[in-house]
Amino acid sequence: MDTQTTLRAIRRHELPELLALYRHLHPSDPELPSTPSLEAHWERIHSDPSLHYLVAEVSGTLASTCTLAIIPNLTRSARPYGLIENVVTHPEFRQRGLATALLQRALGIAWEQNCYKVMLLTGRKDEATLRFYQNAGFEAGEKTGFVAKP
Repeated sequence: MDTQTTLRAIRRHELPELLALYRHLHPSDPELPSTPSLEAHWERIHSDPSLHYLVAEVSGTLASTCTLAIIPNLTRSARPYGLIENVVTHPEFRQRGLATALLQRALGIAWEQNCYKVMLLTGRKDEATLRFYQNAGFEAGEKTGFVAKP
């Protein structure tokens, strides 16, 4: 990372930039039109203190992002746990350590909030992606993930 890079929480007005970045995560997803319903949905997300949308800004451009959800819990001494999703870096900004830095920031927030663990699932199977997550501090094989879809 260079001096032109800032890690921070996303700002309310940056929804269009976030959605543009998500196009690199799931290119086949339909584009979300800007509607009052979407704006209200974003307002609920942005104002929820248990949701952390983190971004890496490089020279004024949102270059990378991840989301951390802190989930209340009644096991593990009622300590919460975290879930990281939607990790993506714009192709022009990859291999600069941005996503790794964001993951470290997300883990820091989770530990500050007394989470007993943080989970991250990926649908990617390529070794480079799996190695990336392991190098960022996540262990493969700790749990078995299952996904249900409607």
